[in-house]
Amino acid sequence: MKDKSVKEINAIIDSISTDEYLKYIDILKDDERKSVKNIAIKLAKKLDKIRAENERLELINTFENEGYEKGYTYIGGIDEAGRGPLAGPVVAAVVVFKPGTKIEGINDSKKLSEAKRDELFDIIRDQALDYGIGIVQREEIDKYNILNATYMAMKKAINCLKKTPDYLLVDAAHVPDVSIDQKSIIKGDSKSISIAAASILAKVTRDSIMYEYDKMYPEYGFASHKGYGTDQHYKAIREHGITTIHRRSFLKNIL
Repeated sequence: MKDKSVKEINAIIDSISTDEYLKYIDILKDDERKSVKNIAIKLAKKLDKIRAENERLELINTFENEGYEKGYTYIGGIDEAGRGPLAGPVVAAVVVFKPGTKIEGINDSKKLSEAKRDELFDIIRDQALDYGIGIVQREEIDKYNILNATYMAMKKAINCLKKTPDYLLVDAAHVPDVSIDQKSIIKGDSKSISIAAASILAKVTRDSIMYEYDKMYPEYGFASHKGYGTDQHYKAIREHGITTIHRRSFLKNIL
């Protein structure tokens, strides 16, 4: 490589596979040129990130793998989005993957940018063996309370599946009146790949709904706060009143 220019070396590095990184790091680190040594350092850092991500992806399959070891064969992860907002629906999702699935970058939806969630939304739907999404609107939230409405959304999501799971991994909850074995996992959306996937499907679906509501009620700013109780949102409520999508049970002090 010593007869290659820095530009030529960069071109070679851009074309190699991950499996070749270590070989080229060993070659480039002994080059006398500082710029070439820096390429080796950057490549080593990139390799470290790849290894760390692979380790994380192995780790977030732990609960699924434990389920398979117990004899379960169709494991679904469940999560929801929208329990806290003053307006809009609560949305739940359930995702079933084949054993050992790895999707780079998948994580708790709250830890991801909107662009990354949107990207993963399509990847998850493409790679999932099965998925379902359940939506419960404002009227039912006010009638049954948000906790029960959340469970209703989760049951709707399960009912959308092509096949009923024999084991459910649930983010910090237990779905009542469901005859499926369950495991509640605190912060499960960052510890289980199927729950993380469900959190992304639920979040992206709900956000898309709130974008549509923003077109209907542009003065409320739903596109920016998604119905949560921000200063902007409370100010709009005081100035314009409540809409048909506002949760009356959440706004008793204002009504």
